[in-house]
Amino acid sequence: MKAKDLRLLSDGELIEKGKQLHEELFNLRFQQATGQLENTMRVPQVKRNIARVKTILKEKGQHKGK
Repeated sequence: MKAKDLRLLSDGELIEKGKQLHEELFNLRFQQATGQLENTMRVPQVKRNIARVKTILKEKGQHKGK
């Protein structure tokens, strides 16, 4: 996911996207702990996307914690 694509989203959509990414990260970590994770590179990708969402929210002045 590119930052320029995220900048096109509204604040509400960015917050929702952040929630979805956190949920995906939780599921990936769960799969990793149980040995079911096939694509191990997905974890850092999701973490990077969460950071992008948080950065853009902060730029817009809408970042409130998690």
